[in-house]
Amino acid sequence: MRIFPRRLLFTGGLGLLGAAGVTACAEAEPTGQSQTGTDPQSGEDSGTLDAGGHVHGIVRDPSDGVVLLATHYGLFRIENGALTPVGPTVDLMGFTLAPQGHYLASGHPGSGVDLPEPMGLIESTDKGQTWSLLSRGGESDFHALTAGAGRVLGFDGELRSSTDGHNWETLSIPAPPAALSTAPGSGTIAAATEAGLLVSADGASWETLQTPSLISRVAWADETSIVGAGTDGRLLTSRDAGQTWTASEDPVGEVVALGAGLTEEGAVEALFVADSTVLRTTDGGNTVEQLV
Repeated sequence: MRIFPRRLLFTGGLGLLGAAGVTACAEAEPTGQSQTGTDPQSGEDSGTLDAGGHVHGIVRDPSDGVVLLATHYGLFRIENGALTPVGPTVDLMGFTLAPQGHYLASGHPGSGVDLPEPMGLIESTDKGQTWSLLSRGGESDFHALTAGAGRVLGFDGELRSSTDGHNWETLSIPAPPAALSTAPGSGTIAAATEAGLLVSADGASWETLQTPSLISRVAWADETSIVGAGTDGRLLTSRDAGQTWTASEDPVGEVVALGAGLTEEGAVEALFVADSTVLRTTDGGNTVEQLV
């Protein structure tokens, strides 16, 4: 394990092509150590490719402990300090794990991939090796996606909810969410928006939580632990469902993807991509481990 004090972090890195927002996936010039892929929009060879291009999601699969990166060029596993591509080339604009262990995603198909454009809600039951359409093919590109407590939520310009992945209802929300997360047991929804961090028990009524700074990314670690990425560059952690927060001593950088969970010791683990680097912390961002 490599642990870096915050001040030493950005001396190197992978050159990941992190996207600053959730409403577009602009092309950028890859740099650094790479793998080669195909652009899912044009079908053209992308040349060198760091961690799959723009990273749209990061999560640890609890079934095997592997960290996953959902990217503009498909799904990648981080194993033994290296990146391994998984499955077809698809632009995974939204990505989440369903409670039963299935992968859910949305976005755009690559050249030769037999999925609609946009993909709507797609599902993988073999850890990303293959994907199948569940619903809203040709209709929805969910840039924010979460699942838990028997419900899938996605935002494609409207906040939509489904209990079976096939039939959807539209919910009201005070502001468009840049990121969504669901508490694993209760199903409480957290939405990072320009109007603040919103929470809801049912998706019908919303409360705004007070946070030290505006949050651009959010992830529940368990029923009472939340991690947020502040727009000031600091990582924010709450252990009481968002009533109080602690901020990292120094900025961690611009976070473009965030996931959270608990370690076996009960510490909050945050996985995130910031300033072109894949990182892990268990102390709120004060020290970090570079994963690749």
